[in-house]
Amino acid sequence: MMEMIKEFKVIGKRLPSHDAVEKVTGQTKYADDFALPGMLYGKILRAKYPHAKIKRIDTSKAEKLDGVHCVLTHKDVPNNAIITRFGQTRAVGGFEGIYRVLAEGKVRYYGEPVALAAAETEEIAERAIDLIEVEYEELPGVFDPVEAMKPEAPKVEGGKSNIIARFKIRKGDVAKAFKEADLIVENEYMSQFIDHAYLEPEAGVAWVEDDGSITIRVSTQVIEHYREIAHVLGIPESRVRVITPKIGGGFGGKEDITVEYYLALLAWKTGRPVKIVQTREESLSFRSKRHPYKMKYKTGVKKDGRIVAVEAELISDAGAYMTLSPWVLLYSTVNAVGPYNVPNVKVDSYTVLTNHPPSGAYRTFGAGQACVAYEQQMDEVAKKLGMDPVEFRKKNYLKKGDTMANGWKIPNTVALHETTDRVLKALGKKPKPSGPNKLVGMGIASGQCSYGRMIFLHDTSRSKVRLELDGSVTIECGVQDVGAGQEASLCQIVSEVLGVPLKKVRIISGDTAATPIAGTTTATRQLYMSGNATYLAAMKVRDNILTKASEILGVDKSELIIEDEKIKRKDGVGISLRDAAVACAEAGIELFCEAQFNAPFGEVPDPETGQGRVFPDFTYGTAGAIVEVDTETGEVEVLKIASAFDVGTAINPMRVEGQIEGGASMGIGWALTEDVKFEKGIAKAQSFAEYIIATAVDVPDIKSIIVENHDGLGPFGARGVGEVVLAPVPPAVINAVADALGRRIKDLPITGERILLTLRGKS
Repeated sequence: MMEMIKEFKVIGKRLPSHDAVEKVTGQTKYADDFALPGMLYGKILRAKYPHAKIKRIDTSKAEKLDGVHCVLTHKDVPNNAIITRFGQTRAVGGFEGIYRVLAEGKVRYYGEPVALAAAETEEIAERAIDLIEVEYEELPGVFDPVEAMKPEAPKVEGGKSNIIARFKIRKGDVAKAFKEADLIVENEYMSQFIDHAYLEPEAGVAWVEDDGSITIRVSTQVIEHYREIAHVLGIPESRVRVITPKIGGGFGGKEDITVEYYLALLAWKTGRPVKIVQTREESLSFRSKRHPYKMKYKTGVKKDGRIVAVEAELISDAGAYMTLSPWVLLYSTVNAVGPYNVPNVKVDSYTVLTNHPPSGAYRTFGAGQACVAYEQQMDEVAKKLGMDPVEFRKKNYLKKGDTMANGWKIPNTVALHETTDRVLKALGKKPKPSGPNKLVGMGIASGQCSYGRMIFLHDTSRSKVRLELDGSVTIECGVQDVGAGQEASLCQIVSEVLGVPLKKVRIISGDTAATPIAGTTTATRQLYMSGNATYLAAMKVRDNILTKASEILGVDKSELIIEDEKIKRKDGVGISLRDAAVACAEAGIELFCEAQFNAPFGEVPDPETGQGRVFPDFTYGTAGAIVEVDTETGEVEVLKIASAFDVGTAINPMRVEGQIEGGASMGIGWALTEDVKFEKGIAKAQSFAEYIIATAVDVPDIKSIIVENHDGLGPFGARGVGEVVLAPVPPAVINAVADALGRRIKDLPITGERILLTLRGKS
């Protein structure tokens, strides 16, 4: 058994990331910074209607344009239809969707790709796109998921229904519990379409290697898309390589395929390197968004504040293709009652096709929408009870050993009482209004998010650690770094285990041909999955070195420590790590290890009751907000945000605080300003002039509070924090606005217009 590390020298320290200097000095190379000699430029022709038959496509004029090398439609794609079955889980609800690389037969949403062109310049490619003639026959569309559920609604994909997935949770006896409740509160909440608004739009370059294989250097959260790309081209997976550079933001928007198919097809057809960089208008108008939800909640409580029953109905807008919508819905379903111990639960959830652009992954992956609803409901129930909302929450918080709504018994700490107390202390007393016509409100919200993927996906990650003969270390791992320090955390883990300073640890990442496959940078999984894989690999190398050093130093290896590039006995006598490495090499002892970490493997939950473990573990926390509302303009100023989360063990507190601050900023935008505003399937916000994200002016000082109980499933007891730090912030802000106004706005975002209408008693 491997020796365990008891005292941390590197873990938990505020150390700068290995790539910090190059990022702040502008030296980091992103996808758009890459170019090759002889490179062509690709452009995409997009549908002009949200729902229409394609009667004719004529590309002849575009093909004749000087400088154009390639024009493609669906007929030129070897495998244009991609059947989505979610890997090993095709039995779950029978989900099966078809995604088309280029529209075939009809278009299903405004902006759907219809044709491609590659030319010598972007301008020529743009002109070529304009010369392609497409004759459409417009069809009736459906843009409301509730309307889309009706039998008579236009069918987006064909078939009998637009409902593509449904989940249930059944726990206890809800009907009986409602009869015995002293108070029942019912409300309906709505969350809007939100764009990822990452700084770097979708971009990449593809080229054909000398052996005929395809290489794609692209901004993506999933280098394993190489498999789908190979399928589309009709070539072996071994003939496709995907490399990801540093990514200028993802938040789930680069989990789906973005430009990869189009790059591969154009490079494959022309034999030339091809570059595509989408415009901000394309990204805002046509790319995947956070699913909007309509959520009905019915809560039954006793007079003492104990929740006895929750009934919820969740309906999400999947857009025109299924993509990840069933799994986003599953996350919402499992999280529907939040971090509360509710003995009787009934949840019905649906995701529905419409003629909007496909919805997809977005930070919190469905858990956030549920949190927006259940945390507003907690305040509303407390208000009807005449009870303090904090005390109401505390009376019902989950704790270690409790059973969640899906029947999973929680094995480790749920520190919600502590996170809430620390948030309240950080917020302090509610201040007085700054002047006339101003109202001040305070709100809190608690939330939970899983880290790691669903256990029935049988998730794995691999990483390789190699000790060099000079005592430096190389890590090879397929992790995609989306800017949150995924690479840096792996370096810090190895530095701790092998006693090597960070400046001597190098990581090679995100390359399907050069690094072990580490899985997606999604689902708050990389620290948990690749962190554990890297830890296992480093510990094996450590064990090999200590075995040899124990021979040299004449003591059992349990008596040795590694730190500061030395291996020492307790009396201080030792050898350098470099000398130990050389001795291992001379003795034929391996100085490298490629390790695989397997998440817990489990079965699919019962489809009729939803009972069964779905995720490896959860992270819990609380956010609080103080706001001031101007009753003359409807403007909301966020005065203070405090957020506290039990992160298990903070690998690097600076990065944890960065996540908390980023989540708070996004949460303010979600609650107050961000809205793509689709009308009949067409986005009205097509630039950052119309799509309003929170800026430095809108974001107050954020109090980031780290709680550590050291019992997470990640390396050194860490828990994932990338998504959970966002979840409770929007409802905390919403609850603060409701506290200020004395009434609640249940549709998001809470714009100035909605506030003024509410103050005037209008809906």
